[in-house]
Amino acid sequence: MTASFLPYGRQSVDREDIESVLAVLESDMLTTGPAVDAFASALCEQTGAAYAVPCSSGTAALHLAALALQLGRGDSVVVPSLTFVATANAVRYVGAEVVLADVDPDTGLMGPRQLEEAIASCGGAAPSAVFPVHLNGQCQDPAGISETAGRYGLRIVEDAAHAIGTRYGATENFANAVGGCAHADMTIFSFHPVKTAAMGEGGAVTTNDPALFDRLEKLVNHGLIRDAEAFESDTLAFDASGSANPWYYELHELGFNYRASDIHCALGRSQLGKLARFVERRRALVEKYESQLAPLAPVVRPVGRVPGCRPAWHLMAVLVDFEEAGVERADVMRRLRERNIGSQVHYLPVHLQPYYQHRYGPISLPGAETYYRRVLTLPLFVEMTDDDVRRVVEALTESLAEN
Repeated sequence: MTASFLPYGRQSVDREDIESVLAVLESDMLTTGPAVDAFASALCEQTGAAYAVPCSSGTAALHLAALALQLGRGDSVVVPSLTFVATANAVRYVGAEVVLADVDPDTGLMGPRQLEEAIASCGGAAPSAVFPVHLNGQCQDPAGISETAGRYGLRIVEDAAHAIGTRYGATENFANAVGGCAHADMTIFSFHPVKTAAMGEGGAVTTNDPALFDRLEKLVNHGLIRDAEAFESDTLAFDASGSANPWYYELHELGFNYRASDIHCALGRSQLGKLARFVERRRALVEKYESQLAPLAPVVRPVGRVPGCRPAWHLMAVLVDFEEAGVERADVMRRLRERNIGSQVHYLPVHLQPYYQHRYGPISLPGAETYYRRVLTLPLFVEMTDDDVRRVVEALTESLAEN
């Protein structure tokens, strides 16, 4: 019998999730209803943040965060080059410029040192913000990044699309939850199906700042204002008695239709209820991988581990010395596919993308380039079995050895 295909990532949806969505479908509110607020409350409970704004995707969340900070022409934002293009693109959406930072070659993460180097590359004109990226589920010294950013007056938006459930801090307690914004102005999440918790498509922004929350709430829904105290047109807004007209709203600033529906939020809330179990299972699978990959060292090894971080693993990324193995990465991926094993590369560094090369010219970021040359993402999802891990490692071993 042919073994089933193992993708690099996949959602885990059970009957409880289905019933949660079905309840919305049978209700009167498919969008802008109570499930949106319930999901936001559940996310605040998970992260410890004061506020959460659900939205239609992680990319929308990044864009909303950039808008909420009022970034625009004349501003620049530091973004690590080792990330999905959405992190940098959100900066360009608002007209600001991207300052691409290098990363650690073993973890793929930007830390305080790389942030300092990126700021120095600006030639004295300090950027306005930094968007650190928590890659694969790990975060690199948020407190240190916050300290560095604070010295230069940079605002911080954490891209935690990979890191729902990750904690950091002193190794005896890991007191801070990613998304709690202990060291950031805002944190964004993605709830795409390959992420640890899924909404189908969806995202969210968390913050502890009431002013940012107020802006996010407006921007996610076209920028519309329904607060009578903020209305500018007395003639249109109020009736003869001075009461606000019940249908009335105003537009003071362009926003977007980035709302998340009740359907998506019902699924998201149900998934958050399983987050602890999902995270622990992913950690157990990663430990299994580490044990079974050990005989392949030093040609194959897991990405570097970050002290002071207890990751909720989104991806099982390994570093492969393809040159030492005498094989091309593309050939290994094709051979894995022939064995019904999915794999992927996360990511082509942003500074190597044609759009950014045309805009900023050639840039040398050796850490990002070294990480990219070696990285390979193997299957990791909750419903994998220990035997699936063995099968993947065996397939990788055969694919590296095949001539």
